[in-house]
Amino acid sequence: MYRRLIALLALAGCGALCAAPAVAKIALASALRPHPAPAPRVTLPPPPAAAVLPPVPAVARGYAAPSANVPSAEIEGVTQRPFVGLTLENAIGMALSQNPDLAVAQADRAIAGYQIQAAKGAYDIRLSLQPSYQYAKTAPSNSFFAGPQFGPLVSETTGVSAGASGILRGGQQYSVSVQGGSLFSNNVINSFDPTYPTLFSVGFSQPLARGAGINPAGRALQLAQINADAVDAQTLVGIESTVAQVEDSYWDLVAAWRNVAIAEEALKQAVAQQRSNERLAKRGASAPIDVVQSNAQVEIFQDNVFSALQSVAQIQNRLKELLLANPADPAWAANIVPTTPVLQLPKQPSLAALVMTALRNRPEIARIRDERRAADVDLAYAENRLKPQIDLNLGYTSNGFAGQPTNPNASPFAQSSAQQVVAIDQLITAVNRSLPANQQIPYLMQANAPVPGYLIGDLGQSIKNLTADRFPSFSAGILVTLPLGHDTAHADLAIARERERIERLQEANIIQRVTVEVRDALQAYKSAVARLIAARAAAQASQQVLASEMRRFRNGASTTFLVLQRQVELADNRGRELQAQTDLNKAVVEIERSTGSILKDNDVDLTTLGRGALKP
Repeated sequence: MYRRLIALLALAGCGALCAAPAVAKIALASALRPHPAPAPRVTLPPPPAAAVLPPVPAVARGYAAPSANVPSAEIEGVTQRPFVGLTLENAIGMALSQNPDLAVAQADRAIAGYQIQAAKGAYDIRLSLQPSYQYAKTAPSNSFFAGPQFGPLVSETTGVSAGASGILRGGQQYSVSVQGGSLFSNNVINSFDPTYPTLFSVGFSQPLARGAGINPAGRALQLAQINADAVDAQTLVGIESTVAQVEDSYWDLVAAWRNVAIAEEALKQAVAQQRSNERLAKRGASAPIDVVQSNAQVEIFQDNVFSALQSVAQIQNRLKELLLANPADPAWAANIVPTTPVLQLPKQPSLAALVMTALRNRPEIARIRDERRAADVDLAYAENRLKPQIDLNLGYTSNGFAGQPTNPNASPFAQSSAQQVVAIDQLITAVNRSLPANQQIPYLMQANAPVPGYLIGDLGQSIKNLTADRFPSFSAGILVTLPLGHDTAHADLAIARERERIERLQEANIIQRVTVEVRDALQAYKSAVARLIAARAAAQASQQVLASEMRRFRNGASTTFLVLQRQVELADNRGRELQAQTDLNKAVVEIERSTGSILKDNDVDLTTLGRGALKP
């Protein structure tokens, strides 16, 4: 044996030595062949300087997470069992009837209605009634203004006056008044005592320039009506926002509960894998580290379950804030479970059709157009104020009179007048003796001529004379007022024009914003549909991959790491599918909101807004 070993060593040495000349020949030949010039040496940049790190102080020395027991998997503040089902329709109804903000909006609508009523009050008929009584006793100033035997002058007046006045929509002003009464006086010159004067008067004024067409009362009424429309539009904006928030929160709660189910299913699969690894490790068919790895994955999925429950609690509270007005409402303790199925996908309309629907239905556009209408009213009013004031005034008065005639012989004025008439008639008689018949001078009428019968009587006779229009009077006139300078009116007109321009700019801006919102909503809808299709396919594929990986694991062809990896992928893809479905539901809601059809689609009744939140 040793001989063979020595022979082999000798043979190996001989081979090496015999090979040496060949090697030398190769080296020599290589040296004789021309060689390319050596490559230039590359100068490398110096290594970067070491980063300068700031010193870190010792914070909370000995800090470590405290040990604690796993808390119960319950949602705080609610009764865990039984679950309370809630449809989307009922959720919207509760929000619209209980929401305090909508209750305030409803009160604003009522106030706007009262403001219209108050503005109409400018056209109310104003009635007046004034009974009066006056007694006066004055010293006689002369024999004609004195009582009998030059005594005190005594008068007693009793009367009543009534009237109605107001303005019309065209700025016309009108007034109607009636008066009646009795006057007792012991004045010696009175031919009647007592007397019963009555009066009926009508006045009318028509503006021909300033105030014609639009006037302060008309402007106030138009602005009140426009404001009511604007308040309604603003209320609709709030309702749309509330409905959209309720729908979004509702579908978020759907997703949150389904996310809990996904997390629990992943946890169950991880626990099953953990127990399988423990059995394999006990038999020695698996490394103990596989048990540790599966235990870590169980804890991660356990954390996911609690995170999902926290989302349920937060979304429930957010939804209840929208639905409930009273913090003591027992519904706060309800564990809400959505029962409405997933929204049906609408037929995808064209962008042009959606934009046209939005421009027709969006309350924001109606509100800005109401504001522009108000600016137009102010502009028309300011232009009218620059005109001169030219008013046509018409009047008509009918007087009535009656009384009890006095003894004419008791009046010193009547006695003196009678003596003067007798003397003048005597002179006329003397003159007429010398005049031909066709030139005779007529005699004076007797001072004590009888009183006409229609003047004799009481208040009833006076009213008869009034209605018979025995003593009418008419008036007509034009009032012209020309202010100098008119700086205030010119300034108001300039302000009104600027405000009208601002409203036009804002209207264009609102239309552009609404158009952009519709475009974004349609794009989000299309994207959500595509993502849902992809996420659903990925989730189905992940389910198949996990099943295959578990079969391989049971056959010894896979590892714990790969199984856990497939479980994580399945949970993630299920979560993405759930998020895509939720995003699609919200995209449908956003299309309804952006086009202004969300109220019609949910049959919203404006009369019930905030009724449950209003307390008498």
